[in-house]
Amino acid sequence: MTTFTKYVLTFLISMVPLVELRGGVPFGVGMIGREHWIKVLVVCMIGNLLPVPLIFFFARKVLVWGSDKKYIGKFFSWCLEKGKHGGEKLQAKAGRGMFVALLLFVGIPLPGTGAWTGTLAASMLDLDFKKSVIAVMCGVLLAGAIMTTLSLLGISAID
Repeated sequence: MTTFTKYVLTFLISMVPLVELRGGVPFGVGMIGREHWIKVLVVCMIGNLLPVPLIFFFARKVLVWGSDKKYIGKFFSWCLEKGKHGGEKLQAKAGRGMFVALLLFVGIPLPGTGAWTGTLAASMLDLDFKKSVIAVMCGVLLAGAIMTTLSLLGISAID
């Protein structure tokens, strides 16, 4: 497999909902090499952030449209519920500190958090687009730093 192909796979893995940087960074650092961690991190961040505007403006509309369809309805309803629940949970904890709450929700790489869920939650809550995107970008940077550190430590421990 060529290095270019490895970067493309790293990019694509980082775009996948729920996997995002939590999968892309370890994959990229492991496949491409720890000496290229900065390039891997940049590729993963771009891949993770690219869908954000589309999610913010269109995901809720598509999910609502598909929630009553025969084959996709169950999954789309689950996604809607996940976004709604994430938004309500975020709003309850954040109060007026929504920017920081969204940043931390996206930035702390736990199952069910990340740019996709955070952006969908921001969209469901009708938050300001510009502030939401900036919070998500900062969160992706934080998640990238955490995952890169853990990936490099993990590879060092294996070696």
